[in-house]
Amino acid sequence: MKKVFVTFSFLAFFLFAGNVANAQCSASELADNCITQLGDGFNFVKSFPVDGEGGGKNKIEYSYVFAKGTEYSINLCTDGDTADGIVVSLYDSNRRKLTTNAANGKIFKGLRYNCNSTGIYYITFTFDGSSTHCGGSVLGFKR
Repeated sequence: MKKVFVTFSFLAFFLFAGNVANAQCSASELADNCITQLGDGFNFVKSFPVDGEGGGKNKIEYSYVFAKGTEYSINLCTDGDTADGIVVSLYDSNRRKLTTNAANGKIFKGLRYNCNSTGIYYITFTFDGSSTHCGGSVLGFKR
């Protein structure tokens, strides 16, 4: 009986550990891999992990100082070919939405913004029907 219990416990541990490992988000790795997806002429500035904790977080926000006269690109990377329901929105220092990757019922894998005023900008990630709530993003610029 003890042998059966030990064997069962051993198998249960590995089954549980395997499920936990599959459920984890590799947002930092996705963000690092996203660097190569910046458009031509864009220079890498910063990467952003987007870990919605399996649906536990509805919104993730970062801030960055943008410079007037600079074009910025925010790219999104997921495990698949789509944005997987991750919506990127850019807000100015007064929290006015300037642009988003969601338009006409579609969610694109990035956005571009020509900055008209130097200041703090907010980059938010929200989830609209995302299956994994997991991704990575990079910010790039060109003048």
